[in-house]
Amino acid sequence: MRDFLEKIQKYLREVWGELKKVSWPQKKEIVASTVVVILCTFIIAFFLGIADVALQKLLGYLIR
Repeated sequence: MRDFLEKIQKYLREVWGELKKVSWPQKKEIVASTVVVILCTFIIAFFLGIADVALQKLLGYLIR
């Protein structure tokens, strides 16, 4: 059991050491990336909505 706890402690120390090496983004970068993702999502949703309506109309004319 003691060996198991020592392995866990070693693992957690190594994880903490690796986390200190990480280059975390600044708040400004996070906000900018979030805005880009949201804008791209809206643009794609808009085009998919237009395509959906167009295909509905086309299929409506073909079925009649």
